[in-house]
Amino acid sequence: MQHFAIFTFIGGLGGTEVALILFVILLFFGAKRIPELARGLGRGIREFKDATNEIKDDLEKSVNDKGDKK
Repeated sequence: MQHFAIFTFIGGLGGTEVALILFVILLFFGAKRIPELARGLGRGIREFKDATNEIKDDLEKSVNDKGDKK
């Protein structure tokens, strides 16, 4: 079930197509470069989540402050 959730964004691609795409990525970047790229992608996603959580917290704080003043 978890594997299905991971690949839902791929749509109608089968296992062979996904394997071919991963093989092409391996050819372009090489085995040594892929972990570095994955780390960078992970850092970017983490920073995005932190920023969205910070904005959400600021909005909630603003709404709570307006409610307290009335």
